[in-house]
Amino acid sequence: MIRVCFQLQVAPDRIDEYRRRHAAVWPEMLREIEASGRRNYSLFLREDGLLIGYYETESVERSDAYLARSEVAARWEAEMSEFFVGDGRPDRTAAALDEVFHLEDQLPEITPPQEGNGA
Repeated sequence: MIRVCFQLQVAPDRIDEYRRRHAAVWPEMLREIEASGRRNYSLFLREDGLLIGYYETESVERSDAYLARSEVAARWEAEMSEFFVGDGRPDRTAAALDEVFHLEDQLPEITPPQEGNGA
């Protein structure tokens, strides 16, 4: 599973409406996200408008291609574009973040503490 994290900037004067719209995303959009192969999808919004998104997928390319062909996703992204600083659809302008640490990747590399050494 590939973990994807991205960043966008919501216009500060649009934060309340952005939150309201995401409290009840269109059911057909939720189904399209799921059908695209994205799982564990979350958005995190700071009070100054910094938006961090996260999802997991088997293939970023297949997921992106599926949503690029989706009429529902095109309508949703067009409506959401008014909330963001900058030009273009947010799904195409988000800045991808590099993962630098994942706990489950490193845990198998360590040996369990040995008994009697105070650990």
